[in-house]
Amino acid sequence: MPGPFDLADPRAYAAWRDAKLAAHPARVEDVIVAVRDPRALSAGEHAGLAERVTRCNMVIYASALGAAEDKDIPRALGRQFGLERLDHNMGADEDAITSLQVNQDATHAAYIPYSNRPIAWHTDGYYNAPDRQIRGFILHCVRPAAAGGANRLLDPEIAYLRLRDLDPAHVAALMQPDVMTIPPNVAEGEELRGEQTGPVFSVRDGRLHMRYTARKRNITWRQDAASRAAVAALERVLEDEPLAFEATLAPGWGLLANNVLHTRTGFEADSRRLIYRARYYDRIAVS
Repeated sequence: MPGPFDLADPRAYAAWRDAKLAAHPARVEDVIVAVRDPRALSAGEHAGLAERVTRCNMVIYASALGAAEDKDIPRALGRQFGLERLDHNMGADEDAITSLQVNQDATHAAYIPYSNRPIAWHTDGYYNAPDRQIRGFILHCVRPAAAGGANRLLDPEIAYLRLRDLDPAHVAALMQPDVMTIPPNVAEGEELRGEQTGPVFSVRDGRLHMRYTARKRNITWRQDAASRAAVAALERVLEDEPLAFEATLAPGWGLLANNVLHTRTGFEADSRRLIYRARYYDRIAVS
């Protein structure tokens, strides 16, 4: 069905584009909503969170819970927005919620999220199979780093919009089903995850989904001229986008999002930084 993400429907796109830019928050402060307890939102708090997600696919909740080590906080918050199907990814704890902290044991040492190193632009689960794509996630802060560990955040619909305005051919290239390939994850001769090939942008039930990483190693891009130009254009958009927000989560604060693009700055190696991460196969239900 034609719609704003159909390259053959420029009128629908133009109407959607104007509405998107008019509604999108201009400052990170406009994305923050104070809540008492994310586990049991009031009607007003729920509406405030849903309104931001509708406008920019994300919201930062600022709760009064402080540094409580309670995984039920993100789990209960997610259920209030229809987030039920957790992704049991390899680094997650047994309950499928990941404790993101510096962890150099045999299971985690090879993966940057469990180090203090910076992480470039990406969406979560870009290496997942098509039937396990991450549609929504929650990051809940128990303890921030003393310095560093900030996130930059960007609504994928804005990235799509900028690219389409530059040249619709960029969007067409990044919608090719074989444009981005993540090679198998092999450790000590054992294949832990198979090769995953797919598009950057796709549309499901009329909603835009983005699968992307800015990593330079262990990734293969389709090597035709249009694909190379599109990838380069997307890198420039991510470098210069004025509607990208920067935020450092405080204890008890969190990010509820429809798998937006995000980064993380580095922080000191001995930091006690702890973030709970819940990844879902569901999008946030806002109605």
